[in-house]
Amino acid sequence: MIAPWLPSLLVATLALLLLWAAVTDLRSRTIPNALNLTIALLAPLWWWANGLALYPDIAIQLGVALAVFALFAGLFALGMMGGGDVKMLGALALWLPFEAMVLLLVLMALAGGVVTIATLIHHRVLRRGGRPEIPYGVAIALAGLWVFGERYFNPFPA
Repeated sequence: MIAPWLPSLLVATLALLLLWAAVTDLRSRTIPNALNLTIALLAPLWWWANGLALYPDIAIQLGVALAVFALFAGLFALGMMGGGDVKMLGALALWLPFEAMVLLLVLMALAGGVVTIATLIHHRVLRRGGRPEIPYGVAIALAGLWVFGERYFNPFPA
């Protein structure tokens, strides 16, 4: 028997890890590999706590995560995304079914636009030279918090 509180504990842990990622990305424009690895390594516990079957459930999770990682690794290769951001998206994809991952990506894009505008304004106000680095981990973390928090805070589930 799986403890009924385990999924909530895992979501709370993930929320803290996402907040940590956002803070470290804001401060240093990096997301530690250990943090992304922790997110990825907690995913099998999440699968177990939610009763996912090895096939097809976990196989689909792995496929979605691989597809997300490959897509964003391509963007990394083009210089459009940071390596830590790509790893964090791949690790988060291990936690989410396809539909929820699509929602996360849409929310991430919207939040990323806001983060980009704020970063550009901050860069200009401080009259810094060069091209600003966008802390996209903040947008990823906000989208992840939204997607996971929705199931706990939405009084009108679909």
